[in-house]
Amino acid sequence: MVVAASEHLHAVQEEDSSKRRQILDGARKVFMDLGFDGASMGEIARAAQVSKGTLYVYFADKFALFEAILEQEALQHGQVVFNFDLDRDAETTLKEFGIAYLHLICRPGGGSAIRTVMAIAERMPDVGRRYYARVLDKSINRLSGYLKARVASGDLAIDDCDLAASQFMELCKASLFLPFVFQAAPAPSEQRMTAVVDSATRMFLAAYKAK
Repeated sequence: MVVAASEHLHAVQEEDSSKRRQILDGARKVFMDLGFDGASMGEIARAAQVSKGTLYVYFADKFALFEAILEQEALQHGQVVFNFDLDRDAETTLKEFGIAYLHLICRPGGGSAIRTVMAIAERMPDVGRRYYARVLDKSINRLSGYLKARVASGDLAIDDCDLAASQFMELCKASLFLPFVFQAAPAPSEQRMTAVVDSATRMFLAAYKAK
């Protein structure tokens, strides 16, 4: 009896998780197509192919839905593994980080959350602050930690590693991210990303490599 009850509970939990993902996928599409203000719970229910009653069982309103989508974004960013092995040279590591970072922020469909946050951050500053802290600032901190280790080993000469990390990430985004996020250009090609990151790395090391 205990085993049967446990198996039943596991099946229910899996179904519940699957339904939640289905709703979030539908909500993401609606937010992407209509923006936050244009989205309604009715539109989201239709896109997710669930009843409005089912939708409200999982999420109280579209604010809660959007928060859940941002949480997924944060998890995706957090799961990306950057290789900060100090046995490798800094140039190789920086180039690899730059490409991985661009894949993360310029992936097809990946700009929708950023666009929506930008659109509502003035009215809902807490949403903007949480997104920045969980997604953008976390990447800066990870790179900054690596730069501090390189400074300690004498390879780099940097006074402010947080600033330097932000500078490198902005250099990698140059000419790629803004056209993408404002839908003026498609996601950049691998060749274009490599060219921009190579240039960013040369500029960064010219400024910060220990003499």
